[in-house]
Amino acid sequence: MNRRTALASIIALTTGLTLAGCSTSDSKPELKVTGAFMPQPVSDMAGGFLVVKNSGDTSDRLTSVTSPISDDVSIHETKNGKMRMVTSFEVPANGRLVLERGGNHIMFMKLKQQPKQGEKVSVELHFEKADPIKVDLLVKETTHAPKKQ
Repeated sequence: MNRRTALASIIALTTGLTLAGCSTSDSKPELKVTGAFMPQPVSDMAGGFLVVKNSGDTSDRLTSVTSPISDDVSIHETKNGKMRMVTSFEVPANGRLVLERGGNHIMFMKLKQQPKQGEKVSVELHFEKADPIKVDLLVKETTHAPKKQ
């Protein structure tokens, strides 16, 4: 009888510790987007740039971007001067994801229209954990290059 009681106690304790561990991992990323812009396109392609700040204790991943301006929107990384499409970018806990000229960015192909300087282009950012975020990219002059953040 003592063995059964001891075994039951161990199982209950283990289950309680496991559940307690699960409840603390429920924190979510806390994402905010700043500095969103698109240089005025000169062809049927364009780039999008922004910063995703995560003030939460949980990391996330940007997995895709959608926009009514194009049915072909992807995310690209730039390494050693070469650009290639990727499936996601990490948004570190208490950190940020920077999409900037000459670096990682959003790529719009086959634009349905060419936005002009001063207009806004609507996009929706999709994440692995956080809810989608709708952002307006302000169309800047073609050569616009803000200081690195």
